[in-house]
Amino acid sequence: MIVDCATYQNGRRVAAPEDLSDALAQARSCGDPSAFLWLGLFEPEPDEFDLVAREFGLHPLAVEDAVSAHQRPKMEHYKGSTFLVFKTLLEADPHHPLQLGEISVFLGENFVITVRHGSANPLSGVRHRVEGDPGLLEHGPSTVLYAVADSIVDTYTTYAQLMQDSIDQLETEVFSPVRGDYGGPIYSLKRNAIVFARAVMPLVMPTKALVAGEEDRVAKESQPYFRDVADHVLRATDAAREWNELLDHMLDSDRSRVSVQQNDDMRRISAWAAILAVPTAIAGIYGMNFDDMPELHYHYSYYIVLGVMATSCVVLYVLLKRAKWL
Repeated sequence: MIVDCATYQNGRRVAAPEDLSDALAQARSCGDPSAFLWLGLFEPEPDEFDLVAREFGLHPLAVEDAVSAHQRPKMEHYKGSTFLVFKTLLEADPHHPLQLGEISVFLGENFVITVRHGSANPLSGVRHRVEGDPGLLEHGPSTVLYAVADSIVDTYTTYAQLMQDSIDQLETEVFSPVRGDYGGPIYSLKRNAIVFARAVMPLVMPTKALVAGEEDRVAKESQPYFRDVADHVLRATDAAREWNELLDHMLDSDRSRVSVQQNDDMRRISAWAAILAVPTAIAGIYGMNFDDMPELHYHYSYYIVLGVMATSCVVLYVLLKRAKWL
């Protein structure tokens, strides 16, 4: 559905006709080269977006990608427009499974179209932000592209900080003396790190191209603004790589620690089994019910046997304790 449609001239929002063709014609004929039409849509139906595509001359392949979503972040050039895809983060807590939404942007002559899928990053705040900065609006439709990209990558930065804090906390717990099962939490964070990397890493080349001025539809005045976007993307990409490596090491360390703990447990069990084996063997000997066992008739036999059992157990305990098996 159409969320908002507005025309901008001379750095401010102006009343626009309801018909898209008339609104676009108004932006192109007003005499202001920076004037543009911004059409915002939320999860449009194919029939609805086909009408928009015909009015603005959008390429069918880009239209299909924008409607179906589930695209890889990218920037593609078509006749009449440039198509960009950004992934949005639907979950802010690193301890919960990370799901991705999507925002597509069509950048053309005197128009920009945004298509949002998912509840993350509503663009009403972005629209209010650019409308409050007339100087920025005078850069044309690339202003909207910058504002949308900046809003999205800011969420990457916020999530990256929360993710780093969670990993640091888990790392402290993994290497603490307290025993616990950390395989599940490590795997959960690693999965989120992989999903995050899928959203961020493909944006490195497109943002570099925007900064370098390789996109003709981006005003030269807007290019310096994209440096901040590119810097945030690079930092988020570096963080994602570091997380994967660190979590791999943590998982290996946790497995090694579990193996060591299991070995320690087996040594303790073996040590106690050895201690209990002596009185068990003695009791087994005297429990065979032979008639000819002279010591059974000795007055102090019972006490002597108990003493031998106790002494053997104490000696074995001391020896195993010194060997750090107990």
